[in-house]
Amino acid sequence: MLSGFFIHRPKFAIVIAVAITLAGLLALTVIPVARYPDITPPVVTVSANYPGADAATVSNTVAVPIEQQVNGVQNELYMQSTSSSSGTYGLQVTFAIGSDPDLDAVDVQNRVSLAQAQLPQEVIQQGLTIRKASSDFVLAVNLYSPDNKFDQLAISNYAYIHLLDAITRIPGVGDARILGQMQYAMRIWLDPVRMTALGITAADVTAAIQKQNLQAAAGQIGQPPVSSGQ
Repeated sequence: MLSGFFIHRPKFAIVIAVAITLAGLLALTVIPVARYPDITPPVVTVSANYPGADAATVSNTVAVPIEQQVNGVQNELYMQSTSSSSGTYGLQVTFAIGSDPDLDAVDVQNRVSLAQAQLPQEVIQQGLTIRKASSDFVLAVNLYSPDNKFDQLAISNYAYIHLLDAITRIPGVGDARILGQMQYAMRIWLDPVRMTALGITAADVTAAIQKQNLQAAAGQIGQPPVSSGQ
């Protein structure tokens, strides 16, 4: 047998093994990274945000419609999701090794679009994010203020404005996120007794705030065809 030939000639087998190893090392400098064989299955992530909702509400109103449509997508191996008490939802769809990550993301996007009609309007306004990226952490960066001049809110807001996009643009980075992200915002406490007396609902208050929270484009002064010297 062929195996017996190499067993009785160990030196010949060692020479062949060394030659294969050297050929592989030379190929590392020539073969493009895109031609390397896939060793991990592609993953497509879907994330959504339902402000003010608890984990049970997110699971019933966001997770169920999306997963009913995404389940059974072509080349899918399995999927897992999380619904947090902060109103965030995340779905990870794992596909078979060798499948095209771009096509997998398109297939998931098409399935998610079918579920948007069943999602709450607040979720649609926040937007759904679909990316072809692994959820495994490669690097974690911790920001802190050495002299305690800035609190956690200020540091998180700084990272969101100045660092998050820059890290995402680094070649090879699929996604970057801020754990426990905090941003400057305004919280409004409503008095249910007073609201009942006035006959208004939380939706009325939200609509009034949105109506006042506008960035109006007022235009410019002294532009043509106004004469020079205006």
